Amino acid sequence: MKTSFLRPLLEVAVVLLVVLGAARWVTGLFSKRTHTYRPTAARQLRLLFWPLLALGAGLSVVPPVALGGAEANPLELGLAAVFVVFTLALSGPALLLHLRYWALNHETTLVFQPAENRLEVYQLGQRMAFERRDLAGVERVTCRARRTFWAKYDYLRLRLVDGRVIVLTSLLTELEPLAVFLRNVPTERRTPAWCWV
Repeated sequence: MKTSFLRPLLEVAVVLLVVLGAARWVTGLFSKRTHTYRPTAARQLRLLFWPLLALGAGLSVVPPVALGGAEANPLELGLAAVFVVFTLALSGPALLLHLRYWALNHETTLVFQPAENRLEVYQLGQRMAFERRDLAGVERVTCRARRTFWAKYDYLRLRLVDGRVIVLTSLLTELEPLAVFLRNVPTERRTPAWCWV
């Protein structure tokens, strides 16, 4: 029986999921709201959950077809190939955007407290010195394709008067509150189908 070893693995996965969820809930009760944003594992998992699930579903047809004892007929091979290509088309752009955003912001820390009028950006542990009056403009880019896996990937480009450009991506946090905070700065809004920086 092939499924005899799958059941214990599934049970362990469910138990781990419940324990981790309960631990996160308990720690959330005793923690205060943070105003410091970094690319955390939880944020990355939130963005990557559906693309990775689709990729796993698409690649799950490869081993049975490739390792099948009997010769697979051309129809099975064709259907498997179409399914893999379809799932790669769904999840691939989100995975590429995630890698790009991670390359841009994996060493970035955002300190954002609108109640205290505080906005600070740190790159490689060094503060990028600027005030709100130093902002020449803001470019807010959101994805037009709302029903895709990459719809949650957007970015905010801060253009400073001295020519520096700071890019903050959705890998750090939801960017809409930050865009509202900077509403008095000249803002250019764009909505491409794919938010490549």
